[in-house]
Amino acid sequence: MTIKIGDRLPQATFRVSTADGPAAKTTDDYFRGRKVVLVGVPGAFTPTCDRNHLPGFVQRAEEIKALGVDAIAVTSVNDVFVLKAWGQSAGADGKVEMLADGNGDFAKAMGLSFDGSGHGLGTRSQRYAMVVEDGVVTAINVEDVPSKADASSAENLLKSLGEGQQAA
Repeated sequence: MTIKIGDRLPQATFRVSTADGPAAKTTDDYFRGRKVVLVGVPGAFTPTCDRNHLPGFVQRAEEIKALGVDAIAVTSVNDVFVLKAWGQSAGADGKVEMLADGNGDFAKAMGLSFDGSGHGLGTRSQRYAMVVEDGVVTAINVEDVPSKADASSAENLLKSLGEGQQAA
């Protein structure tokens, strides 16, 4: 079953890079009491993710956070070391946090995984952007095609956040 607005995020454990090395961080640890923009991508360094998707969130991080967002995070079915390198390469440090879903457990639990084994990729996350408030999904945009980053773009997310601010 695919996650939708009003659903609580499933319990999962991410790996994050710290000064002391990789560390475990659960969904409760990360999302409790915070408003987070969570972006799911099929893979670090893949063409659409690297050129079209992540850069928008890095470039517009201050704008997004100015609308009451505590953190922006990207998750992918990659290991913590690859995500750390990708974040550094993209200039995401201090702007976008990387949450490694190395085995795809989080993507599967949300009903947002797909089988990329025909392309040598194994299980991957669908491409999406969502707003999560205290662990509950309040907005979500999932791409129909993995090679597109339109519905889940930073620009589209900013529109959604701006509309929410106007309604408040």
